[in-house]
Amino acid sequence: MALFSAVLPPPQVAESLRMYLEPLWAEDPAPRWVPPAQWHVTLGFYGQDDPATRIPWLTSALTGRRAPMVRLEGAGTFAHVLYVGVAGDELTELAAAAGAGDERPYLPHLTVARTREEAPAELERRLSGFVSEPWTATEVVLMRSDRTRAGARYSVLARVPLVSRQAC
Repeated sequence: MALFSAVLPPPQVAESLRMYLEPLWAEDPAPRWVPPAQWHVTLGFYGQDDPATRIPWLTSALTGRRAPMVRLEGAGTFAHVLYVGVAGDELTELAAAAGAGDERPYLPHLTVARTREEAPAELERRLSGFVSEPWTATEVVLMRSDRTRAGARYSVLARVPLVSRQAC
C-alpha cells in the first residue's frame, strides 16, 4: 500500500478526455490504457505511510489554501508513461504544500497510458491537441494505491476542501 495526494478531474472533464481518447484506444491497444476511474493529478507521493498520521498532516498543510483553476492541455512522455499535461497557475504551489518536489521538480500531469517501450511519438502528437474546459479544483484527496495482478487499485481515504475563489 502506498499513499499519495491528488486532484481529481470533474466528471465532465474526464468524459471529454475519454471521448477524445476512445479512437486511440481502438487503433492502438498496445499501451496499457489507464481506466478513466483511475485518472488523477498527483500532488505529493508519500510511499508506505500511515494514513492516521498522513491525514492530519495533509489537512494541516492544505487548510486555507486557495482552490486553483486548472485545465488539461498538451501531452508528453516519460519513463514509459503517456500523459496529458495539466496547466494551472496555483497548482505547483498547492503541490509543494502537499509535499511535491522534494526529490525532483514537480510535473503536473494525468497519466493516460503506460507502455513497455518508449511511448509512440504518434500517440503523443495526437494527444497533444487535447484541451479541456477549465475547472476549479475544490478539494485534494488522499489516496491509497494497492497493487493487484490487474494493476494498481486506488481508493480515496480522505478529502481536504480548498477555499473557493469566490471566498478569497
